[in-house]
Amino acid sequence: MEDSAVFVWIFLNATVTEDLIRRRAEHNDCEIFSLEEISLHQQEIEKLEYLDKWCRDLKILYLQNNLIPKIENVGKLKKLEYLNVALNNIERIENLEGCEELKKLDLTANFIGELSSIETLKYNIHLNELFLVGNPCTEFEGYRQYVVATLHQLKCLDSKEIERSERIQALQNYPEVKQKIREQERAYLLKRAREKEEAQRRLQERKDKKEKQMKSKLGFDSSESLKNKENHQAEGDREQETWRTAEDDEEDRRFWEEPTPYTPETRLETHRYIEEKRRAKDNTRLHFSLKDDEENNQIILDLAVYRHLDTSLLDVDVQPTYIRVLVKGKPFQLVLPEEVKPDISSAKRSQTTGHLVVSMPKAKEIILAKQKVSTSVKHSDCNTPQKNARRSAQVEKLEVDPSKYSFPDVTKIIQEKERIGQGPIRLQPEKITETKKSYVDFENDDVPPLI
Repeated sequence: MEDSAVFVWIFLNATVTEDLIRRRAEHNDCEIFSLEEISLHQQEIEKLEYLDKWCRDLKILYLQNNLIPKIENVGKLKKLEYLNVALNNIERIENLEGCEELKKLDLTANFIGELSSIETLKYNIHLNELFLVGNPCTEFEGYRQYVVATLHQLKCLDSKEIERSERIQALQNYPEVKQKIREQERAYLLKRAREKEEAQRRLQERKDKKEKQMKSKLGFDSSESLKNKENHQAEGDREQETWRTAEDDEEDRRFWEEPTPYTPETRLETHRYIEEKRRAKDNTRLHFSLKDDEENNQIILDLAVYRHLDTSLLDVDVQPTYIRVLVKGKPFQLVLPEEVKPDISSAKRSQTTGHLVVSMPKAKEIILAKQKVSTSVKHSDCNTPQKNARRSAQVEKLEVDPSKYSFPDVTKIIQEKERIGQGPIRLQPEKITETKKSYVDFENDDVPPLI
């Protein structure tokens, strides 16, 4: 399962996608329909797709240093003038008849052993330059004479100009040279068949070895009790890490020192091995969470380090704008959303999970309103219905008997003397009227009226 997962991951990242083409078409404002030149070199492409549908106006196409095993899906590029597929896994020349304007073809350092496949290039009448350096076919006896005699339109082969006399001589010896090329070609194809079988056997052995290692680990886990397993993990975690590192180093040494032939299969196997190691390394990244604790005005980093990792192997460096943690010498660095105070920051290990928890107070202090007032208000609001219910339960009756209760006269709340002594007389006409009434009340007939 591990191998298959790795291979699927590589395949998904080794195809020609629209996003890849747009990123490589920045010089054309990321427009692909009118693209005339594109460079897709060193993209680990394993299959040519979609170029003949998305980029019909291509004139120059760079595909060197990939993992392309076959020339395909470029036959509809009628305007293509230069195709560079050097350093790939191509074994024969094919599917280029539709490239009517093709002038230059670079097949350097591929695995072309079927030299007779160059006959398909006869239909490319504008082809002037051809590069086959570094291919197995160049070691065939009579290689250059055969190519020169087969492709009459060629003017330059492997960076060497074709003279007229050379072409005449090649045409004269063409039948004999062609026979020799056919024989060498058949011998090469038999050799390639054996190499493919050997590569398939090595791949199967490697797969069986990995499955065996996985089964042995599962069997080891199932035979131990849970208590013994926890004790083993707690005591030997560091030794296990060292053993795994030594095992990986030994595996790398065996892989790189083992003599293997240079074939398309070994080249692809090497690429997949490197990607597998890279993917395994990426999977060891630590998970983390960054929390903004507004209540305490601080930022909390929770880094999921190994539970049984010795704290002495951790080194924490808090800066105002970022934090760096060294875990067994490997750096983990994170930019903080706000400026913090490094001098009063603290780091500790969680007793339950073993995670590293770093608390970093913010440099900008924020004064938060107290919540007690709102709490009391809510409390009183909650008790209001209960109080109303109690009041409604106790019915009060009013007595109207005047002998028991007397009601105050609102008009006499303020005494007369106090009102007389306040303010000017003209603002108190009522007082004067009352005074006159008092004189009338005390009127005596014996006393003469005032004049």
